[in-house]
Amino acid sequence: MAYKEQIGVRILNREAVLAALPMEVAVEAVRWAYRAWSAGQAQMPQRIHLELPEQEAVSLFMPAFVSGSPEGGFAPALTVKAVSIFPKNAACGLPAIQGAVLALDPQTGACLALLDGATLTALRTGAGSGVASDLLARPEAATLAVLGAGAQGATQVEGVCAVRSIRTVWIHDHTPGKAEDLAAKLAGRGRIPMDIRSTPTAAEAIQDADIVCTATPAGAILFADADLKPGVHINAIGSFRPTQQELPSTTVVRARVFVDSRHDALSEAGDLIQPIEAGLITPEHVLGEVGDLLLHRLPGRQSAEEITLFKSVGLAVQDAAAASAALARAEALGIGQIVAWD
Repeated sequence: MAYKEQIGVRILNREAVLAALPMEVAVEAVRWAYRAWSAGQAQMPQRIHLELPEQEAVSLFMPAFVSGSPEGGFAPALTVKAVSIFPKNAACGLPAIQGAVLALDPQTGACLALLDGATLTALRTGAGSGVASDLLARPEAATLAVLGAGAQGATQVEGVCAVRSIRTVWIHDHTPGKAEDLAAKLAGRGRIPMDIRSTPTAAEAIQDADIVCTATPAGAILFADADLKPGVHINAIGSFRPTQQELPSTTVVRARVFVDSRHDALSEAGDLIQPIEAGLITPEHVLGEVGDLLLHRLPGRQSAEEITLFKSVGLAVQDAAAASAALARAEALGIGQIVAWD
């Protein structure tokens, strides 16, 4: 989108982002972002963490540039995302995740759009698990378990269902009623099956699951390694600090592990850092990035029985590619509010 074609700044609120970025489009955008990142066709400085101890919160600031895809399916994208995680927001009826994505013209630097960051983050995170599941889960995978029934949990269901023919979904959350509410909300929507079940225990949720998604604040390890069935694929997207751990170290040790960014995962992901510090694995246990799989640099799943693990800390290049895709559709469909800028 060139600046000369832009009348003003396009504002996409939550509803507009949802309308402009269906999950199938988000999956393809994130697929390109992973590929571009691992191929050296994107720039992404280390994200800034601003801790807010009094609120037990953190604000993250993430710039990124992604080159356009060779076939022309995705235009170059330049964005800055500011996203905050305020766990105490639930007490005042607000979502824990707040944020915005500023899209800039990669040719001129001019402001193009402002998108609801929480919604875009949830969509691209679900899409990231969709891409990883498409590459690593068994083709016949039919049962999905999601641990965590927040905004991220919902898009985890959508992302996996976009790439696999899921027949049954199990949802678990430690907060009473949240899993039931999410199950009722999602049942039968799009490619999501009607058979969505809530359960008060993580063990019941994962015992028959072919794919497991963990999407919680990760105050403690979520399940026992022995409860996983052979051949399961895991998308771990909840923990993003070295002190947080969702997965049993035993599971990480015996899994075939891939990440979104090797550097970021090994510096931020407690699910990997803590087993490394305990001497259970070395950094080389992380075989590579999802982008390496897309570039055919590495093999993925090697057998029907092995456990595969995608550990994500989230990449700003995902936001950039998803925002670009959303803006292209929003312009074509006339979605969003145009605000004069200069």
